[in-house]
Amino acid sequence: MRLAVSSCLLGEKIRFDGGHKRDRFITDELSAFAEFIPFCPEHLAFGTPRPSVRLVSVEGTIQVHSNKSGNNLTDALIQTSRDELSRLESQSLCGIIFKSKSPSCGMKSAKLYLENGYCEGKEDGVFMHLCRERFPLLPMEEEGRLEDAWLRENFVMQIFAYDAYEQFKATNPSIGDLVRFHTINKFMLQSKDEALYRELGNIVANRENHTLQTLLGIYELGFKTAIARKSSIKKTRNVLEHLAGFFKSELTKSEKEILHTQIDDYASKIIPLIVPSSTIHLYAKKYNTDYLLDQTFLTPYPKTLSLRSHISSGK
Repeated sequence: MRLAVSSCLLGEKIRFDGGHKRDRFITDELSAFAEFIPFCPEHLAFGTPRPSVRLVSVEGTIQVHSNKSGNNLTDALIQTSRDELSRLESQSLCGIIFKSKSPSCGMKSAKLYLENGYCEGKEDGVFMHLCRERFPLLPMEEEGRLEDAWLRENFVMQIFAYDAYEQFKATNPSIGDLVRFHTINKFMLQSKDEALYRELGNIVANRENHTLQTLLGIYELGFKTAIARKSSIKKTRNVLEHLAGFFKSELTKSEKEILHTQIDDYASKIIPLIVPSSTIHLYAKKYNTDYLLDQTFLTPYPKTLSLRSHISSGK
């Protein structure tokens, strides 16, 4: 996969003070599965080191001002942001990770000031705003939010699902291939959005007799919209219960009780998701339940990332 990442998060010393904000999860763990495309419009616009800047609300518009001189630097940062955007457009990205709180890259985390110096709230950074407009379906997150285990798992699941669809699309798929792709992603999609999963099923049924090219385009929009939704404990629990039902004839009473206790404990935030999902995966292997073994929900990304080993902070 190709992921665009704020340069300072990769350890490049291009912060305003000449430092960096290397993120170990990105550089030490995600790096095994992705190629990184660095970006930093502030460095391109103002060099390093440089005076810090802030977002300022002026008569209904958002400007970029120097903290040192108060000069309006908006045009310069917008120009380099557009330059970086043009460069990223050609990279076939599967996601972008931004530096939190940055006036150029923050995702609703950059402080927005009034002209009198008071903080009015928080906004998208200049470059982030352009990316949001240009790449509405592309997975995006900032490193500050990725410190939350639940948000991290959701984002990583999304980028791997996005990449899976891009690889699928590149195979010149048939309608049968689309049916299989939808089938193996059933429970992952249900853990995101049940209604969208059902919509996608109706799309695959193709009752309106669209051409294959049109059908794939409609499905892609729905699939990428669905994987952007955050999973929840409630939705995930429903999926786990559904998966457990595949073994109702094979398991002993005691085994059923243990599995359902694990699911209940996950829902109560006592144990992490890896416990019931691993038990289900074990039973799927034991009883040769190929339908479940094919499901991306059970292995949505490489297990070495260990993202389901934390107690969920989600709802």
